[in-house]
Formats: sequence, C-alpha cells, structure tokens
Amino acid sequence: MIRIATRLMTLASFSVVLIAAPPVIPAFAAGGGGGGGGGEPPPSSSPPPDTRSNATKSTHKKKPGKQSSIDDPAFAQGYRAAYATIYDRNDYAAAIEQLKALGHDDSANVANLIGYSYRKLGDYKLSQVWYERALKADPNHVLTWQYYGLWQIEQGNRDQAQYHLRRIAAICGTDCEEYRSLAAALEKPPGTGLVY
Repeated sequence: MIRIATRLMTLASFSVVLIAAPPVIPAFAAGGGGGGGGGEPPPSSSPPPDTRSNATKSTHKKKPGKQSSIDDPAFAQGYRAAYATIYDRNDYAAAIEQLKALGHDDSANVANLIGYSYRKLGDYKLSQVWYERALKADPNHVLTWQYYGLWQIEQGNRDQAQYHLRRIAAICGTDCEEYRSLAAALEKPPGTGLVY
C-alpha cells in the first residue's frame, strides 16, 4: 500500500512540475544566409518571421531568473541591427562585432550569422568554428545545416554537403526551402563559382 501511495505522490509531483515549467519559446529565425542565390531568403532590413513547423524551428528554453533573448528588447534590436548590417550594407566585419556584443554567442541563430559573415569575408576556418558552434547549440538548426552545406560545396567537400542535405531532409523533409536550396547547389557542376 505504501508503495502505491509513493508512486501516486511521485506522479502527482511530476505532473505539477510539468504544469509549472516555463514554455518552450521559438527563437528568431537564423536569418538569411546568402545574399542572393540558391534559394536562400532575400535580404531585408529585419529578420524574417519563422513560419516553419515546430520540427524545424530552433527553440530556446527560458532559464529561471533570466529573461530569454526573444523577450529581451535590447537583444532583438541588436540582432535586427546586425542582420541589416549583413544584408543591407554587406559589412560583415561590423556585423560580427555587433553579434558578439549581444552576449549570446551560444545561440544557434547568432552563431550561424557570425559563421555566415566569416564565410563572406573568406575566413573559412573561423566560419566553420561558428557553424559548428551553432549546431552544438541546436543540432536541428536547419538553416545552419543549409549554410554549412553551402560552405562544404565552396570547399569542394561535396560528400559532406550531401550529408548536410540528408540531415536537412531528416529535420524538415525534402520540400522545405533549405533542402531545395542545398540540393540545387549540389546539382551544379563542381567549380561553377557558386555565390551564396
């Protein structure tokens, strides 16, 4: 009898914790990545809203006592400013500084944009570090898999780009824009001078 009572109390306690837990809130979309080509989102003055299904969104759990970055107006404003610096002004070095100043280098969205900016500056080593950091923060960050796949193509690593394409398919299927963009880039002959 005591065993059953203990189990019921444990179940009740667990249920209360689940009900009281903060909700999972979607983060900003990782933002374009290409500045024209391969089906990447066109640049705009602010990050596009994330309209993908829950399976493809990056998520950010709230930490007790800390305001999440999506709720932080200063973060949102800084992120939009860095996004505009990348896509409106093509000033990648300034964008990297803006993104790092946000203090959220561990965010997949921020790390992805830093990686993209380093790639546009031609620093493939640092770009790779940041793409991998984004995927460590969120292994299902579809846009990072796409842009890192484009990075792989630029480096001549078509087999690795195929792996990235399979990862995207596993996350959002073969009909999502990220999959179509990377697949289209892989269909082009090697050495065609892709610009993403």
